[in-house]
Amino acid sequence: MAALEAAGTAQNRKVYARHGAAESVFGVSYAELGRIAKSIKIDHGLARQLWDCGNHDARVLALRVADSAALDESLARRWLGDVDNYILAEGLGGLCAQTSHARRLSDAWRDDPGEWPASVGWFIVTCTAENPAVWTLEELGGLLEQIEAEIGRRPNRVRHEMNGAMIVMALRHDSLHRAVLAATERIGPVSVDHGQTGCKTPEVAPYVERTLAHRARRAARQAQKAAKRPSG
Repeated sequence: MAALEAAGTAQNRKVYARHGAAESVFGVSYAELGRIAKSIKIDHGLARQLWDCGNHDARVLALRVADSAALDESLARRWLGDVDNYILAEGLGGLCAQTSHARRLSDAWRDDPGEWPASVGWFIVTCTAENPAVWTLEELGGLLEQIEAEIGRRPNRVRHEMNGAMIVMALRHDSLHRAVLAATERIGPVSVDHGQTGCKTPEVAPYVERTLAHRARRAARQAQKAAKRPSG
């Protein structure tokens, strides 16, 4: 905690406050948090201690060094109760997505009326939508129908996470790609208030097309490299 406090800056504290981080916040840059996490690697006991400090920077670091294999549902639910901004919501969602109970947690939280539980639940979908061990195409189709029906009336950040889930669904399979693009036409622009930040909620169709184009270029480069390797 002393090292985190020493690494914090007043400017970063202002930035994080605009993104919803409440006190206490040291204002440690994400680059520095990444370096610290890299030096720690995985230390679940430390992650639990860091989280319990109640400090925003410590909790971000906790989510980076926690052991997903050791994150049981009880602890995930306890940590969820402390989430009060989208940074922690996505951090926790990303960690939960790596666990064997990702699907159960998403199912439990997506329909919660609270902004942060539902945000975490939908972010888990974003992180796992391309994994056939977690979702069938039919199940994702059902989620897409739910998004289309509900996105206009869900809490602010939940709308953002639903939008992100549609992007990844569209990357999973051609049939979902077509269904998502059709749904976004019917939904229209997704309105999300990002406050005094430069953040934006991406338009689904252009984002999907850019991602597919990037993947195609990467696959072509890999194929070229493979063709140049000596055989046998």
